[in-house]
Amino acid sequence: MKLLLLSSLLMLAAAPVVLAQSSSPVTVKTKVKPAGQPSVKTKTTPVAEAPPAVAPPSDEVIDAKTNALTANMQKNLALSPQQTEKVRVINRRSIDAVESARIRYRTDPRKLAGVIESVSSSRLSAIKDVLVPAQFDKYQRKREEKMGVPNAQGVQGTPPPGLGGGGAGDQ
Repeated sequence: MKLLLLSSLLMLAAAPVVLAQSSSPVTVKTKVKPAGQPSVKTKTTPVAEAPPAVAPPSDEVIDAKTNALTANMQKNLALSPQQTEKVRVINRRSIDAVESARIRYRTDPRKLAGVIESVSSSRLSAIKDVLVPAQFDKYQRKREEKMGVPNAQGVQGTPPPGLGGGGAGDQ
């Protein structure tokens, strides 16, 4: 009789799980207490799925990013038409490489950071070849400001609080 009761309770407890199953796989764990305790516990947890595939950005999105970046550089650095076209090609190639790396290494942030760093350094080298020294110096200063790289004055300036430097609180 107890076996019949336990099996019917198990079937009743599992029925909602079976009916509510979606297309994703589910793991079901059931605990049955010893004789004399009629309760049955059922725990369901969805099985981890692979991350969904990410569609690459369209050519229109990449072109928009390329054009915005190139237009900004053309305006701030006073690029000639020939320089503008060369910079546009460099920017397009770099944006393509970064976007494909984002898709390929979306689950490996360290690898993604390494690829982005590599693309950035090759882009910087290619841009240096296109720009005249005065333009490149201006570009480099703007880039360092944007990225938060301290300049030489900031490094030699006042030390952070608590690290000394002859202040009244250092005695």
